[in-house]
Amino acid sequence: MEFTKMSGTGNDFIVIDSFHQPVDIDYAQFARKYCTRKVSVGADGVLVLGPCDDTADFTYRIFNADGTEAEMCGNGARCAAAFAVDRSIAGANMRFRTLAGIVEARVNPEDVSIRVTEPHGLHKDIAITVDGRDAVVHHVNTGVPHTIWFVDDLDRFPVDALGRAVRTHPIFAPAGTNVDFVQATGSGSIRVRTYERGVEAETLACGTGAVASAIVGHAAGRVGTSPVLVSMPGGNLTIDFTCMNGDYSDVWLTGEVSFVYTGTLVL
Repeated sequence: MEFTKMSGTGNDFIVIDSFHQPVDIDYAQFARKYCTRKVSVGADGVLVLGPCDDTADFTYRIFNADGTEAEMCGNGARCAAAFAVDRSIAGANMRFRTLAGIVEARVNPEDVSIRVTEPHGLHKDIAITVDGRDAVVHHVNTGVPHTIWFVDDLDRFPVDALGRAVRTHPIFAPAGTNVDFVQATGSGSIRVRTYERGVEAETLACGTGAVASAIVGHAAGRVGTSPVLVSMPGGNLTIDFTCMNGDYSDVWLTGEVSFVYTGTLVL
């Protein structure tokens, strides 16, 4: 089976085109095997593009490295859009179906933009205790659930330990949550480190996490109006949005995408 390795601002994926090579495999098991770093291809997840009805150009599925299927992945969606254009699956302006709903995308000359599903379930000022530490966090769903924890010194913060503790905290059961640690750096900029559910570790970037951090940052008065520049370990992402009476809409995520290599796996 042919695959393409892609990266979206540091999030890396194994991308599979099931249009031209229909393969009947267990993608959850496939992800667990081939996303393992150092002994296989290695990736944060597996993206599968397949046929769709006339409501969209294609379907998009994302399987995390642990085999769980996620509703949505922002950087993965941007990679899928660039891949669809490269394979002539869709034009530069497209729509594709995810478990979180229809996503619109634009493949630009230098980057890729996606319009994410409208954020919902915004809850501010949630008091929790993890590892003996009291914290006030915020929660929002940007296609997948995210919990935001504002910190003063992002570089020194124990992201892995506290990210794991928040991700499995009973208040977010049974689905769990992604966890974004956010430091405001200006009226229109933030730094973010994310502990990703499904990867079960810190990743270099998270698209839906960047969106969640920007939205909550605005709602909490930490940043001003759109756009918001989000700096992550893997690079920068830009979030544009409209806010009317506390409701967020027309949310766009923009950043770079790269094709790393194409290979063949013997299944």
